[in-house]
Amino acid sequence: MNAGHERGARAPGGGRRQPPDPPGTRGTRMAYAIKADVSDPRAKTMTFVAQKTMYGGKRIARGDAVYVFASENEGGQGLVARGVVTDARAVAKTPGVARQTPRVSVAIACAAFAVARPGRGELERFADWRDGRPQTELNFKRYRQATNKIVGISNEAAAFLDTFLR
Repeated sequence: MNAGHERGARAPGGGRRQPPDPPGTRGTRMAYAIKADVSDPRAKTMTFVAQKTMYGGKRIARGDAVYVFASENEGGQGLVARGVVTDARAVAKTPGVARQTPRVSVAIACAAFAVARPGRGELERFADWRDGRPQTELNFKRYRQATNKIVGISNEAAAFLDTFLR
């Protein structure tokens, strides 16, 4: 792999390049997961304002599938719903602040609700970051840092989460 194509390589002018799309997803819709303070886990619509993004989360767009996790940091219990993004807007960065995590505001129309709630307790045992399992991907992206955030997830992780929804 040459230096110009390495993940996180510096772009001209010193900025970071966008990480490549996960294998097999170029030109297709990605799925996302959001861990946030959820006031009503059975609401038909949910809105989240100025959410931090990681692992491709800043690419979330109208029409994308999103899995909603009620943050354990806020008293929630893990997965609560799957929905479709009805609106996604990037939040402008604060002038004069050197390092800022990209933030996005999203509105979601819920299409399915959790019948079981895989959360931190169910996923924390999947800690071999190289095993390729969807549970490990979710543990890594959702819980390695306690921050509430929006993250991009693989098709395999989305299929795993679908088994907990009705």
